[in-house]
Amino acid sequence: MRVVAAAGEAPLFDLLDHIDLALGVPRLRGDVDPMHRHDLLVVAPAGVALGGGFGHGVEGTVLKPPAAMWRWTHKEAAMAASITAPSVRTRKVRTGSDPLVMVTAYDAPGARMADEAGVDLILVGDSVAMVVLGYDDTLQVTVDEMAHHVGAVARARPKPLIVGDLPWMSYHVSREETVRNAARLVQAGAQSVKLEGGRKRLPMVEAIIDAEIPVMGHIGLTPQSMHAMGGFKVQGREVSAALALVDDAKALEAAGCFSIVLEGVPDEVARMVTDSVSIPTIGIGAGPHCDGQVLVFHDVLGLEDRIIPKFVRRYASLKADGISALSAFAADVRSRRFPADEESYHLAGDVAETLGLYGGGSKTA
Repeated sequence: MRVVAAAGEAPLFDLLDHIDLALGVPRLRGDVDPMHRHDLLVVAPAGVALGGGFGHGVEGTVLKPPAAMWRWTHKEAAMAASITAPSVRTRKVRTGSDPLVMVTAYDAPGARMADEAGVDLILVGDSVAMVVLGYDDTLQVTVDEMAHHVGAVARARPKPLIVGDLPWMSYHVSREETVRNAARLVQAGAQSVKLEGGRKRLPMVEAIIDAEIPVMGHIGLTPQSMHAMGGFKVQGREVSAALALVDDAKALEAAGCFSIVLEGVPDEVARMVTDSVSIPTIGIGAGPHCDGQVLVFHDVLGLEDRIIPKFVRRYASLKADGISALSAFAADVRSRRFPADEESYHLAGDVAETLGLYGGGSKTA
């Protein structure tokens, strides 16, 4: 079989014996008349990359009206190319995978930037409380606020896996409430959720996974436990604490987590944890030996001038650039240099003359 589309316009997928119904495509065996099972036309919009090599023994171009036609939209093309939780689960550096890249994002523009930069995962983190909503810590943000920001990210339809962060007290009361809150984020557009804590959170992790929602764990320095930990302090410095982190990671893997964030732990301990599990670890302040790294969007781009942790590396200074641009705008407005003639709309000359707006002259549109 050959999928027929304009040059440069079809997705990569393996037809084998049928096209997966999960993609919304008719199955060749059951949904297309037998005499036309090799006559399937896919009509693709501009901008969707063409792939070939479909694994079928039958070749040939459709020369007659096809028995079935399916229009591959931008949304469905993005879905087919998206990164999934099962694919992330296999990404261990020790097996030859490239390190995972995760960044936070909280709105559609941020999600588009992360997508175009080629990251693997977007975390809609509870850090939104501090870097967007102006709170002093992450404990103030609600499930409704998290769902709002997850929805903004999801509407950008990015290819990276969207991870929705469960906020404080959204998974602490009961299994039922935990599942309902996780489902709220999924309904808003998350493709997985993250929660903090090790073995004591296993009932909640298992309940969410039983509801068919992928879960990312988070151990080490867990910011929602800042009061219990006595502040934002590196965890796992003692032998017993380091071994406890290993046990937490193993328990989260056994419960079904597809990956684990390791935050604020010594690099040697992060290596121990990473080596102890077959799912990827994603570090933040955990050294170079994890299977991936995550940083906050605003920290990477320099949108904040607050004191940053030791583990943050800034790659831009967008706050300084933004202040400069806004200052220039303000100066142009006050000096009446903005808007200029070419940035203004004008009436047609005859209309302007009739209205007497320009005296003896006229302006044209």
